[in-house]
Amino acid sequence: MAPLKKATQPSLRLTEIFYSLQGETDRVGLPTVFIRLTGCPLRCGYCDTAYAFYGGTKWAIADILSEVAQFTPRYVTVTGGEPLAQHNCRLLLVQLCQAQYRVSLETSGAIPLDNIDARVVIVMDIKTPASGESARNCYENIEKLREHDRIKFVLSNQHDYEWAKKQMHHFHLTERVSEILLSPVHQVLSPTALAEWILHDRLPVRMQLPLHKQLWGETPGR
Repeated sequence: MAPLKKATQPSLRLTEIFYSLQGETDRVGLPTVFIRLTGCPLRCGYCDTAYAFYGGTKWAIADILSEVAQFTPRYVTVTGGEPLAQHNCRLLLVQLCQAQYRVSLETSGAIPLDNIDARVVIVMDIKTPASGESARNCYENIEKLREHDRIKFVLSNQHDYEWAKKQMHHFHLTERVSEILLSPVHQVLSPTALAEWILHDRLPVRMQLPLHKQLWGETPGR
């Protein structure tokens, strides 16, 4: 990653920008630039990016765009932390789309999805009970999702799985977005067990095992 630059307005506080393989969603395996913004109001028990909660360095959005362009990417993912905790994230998303990148936003679902560029693919978590943050779910966001967006459940145990099924039914989630993603917490829930539950219940979901963790473990910036 290039040295962080002194920011001018408008700006965002960044933890890192890096080039890697997308580890999740239907874009898994695709070379992608990741822009990790600093800060998050949630404290999920399984979080693997706690290093992004604090610190970071302010970057001008123009400098972020210049850094991204060096990788000549097709795909760009804005993540965190919780990227929407910074107001200028929305401006960054617009400018990335204007630069003709295929842009995705990873969000906890705890902050209203207002004024998100329609070209952005939103990957929104619904926090499960074992995360410790299910009370922070902003369910009004479900109405704001578009067909091309995705909803993600990160599962720690079978209770989380059964809870996720109830949310899918109650909110008619499979009718609202293109994909429902179920992911086991790494080294906590057996991937085989989750696969068997999905097959037994014939759920119309995509199970995902984060590719980046299989390749690089918990290494930041990968």
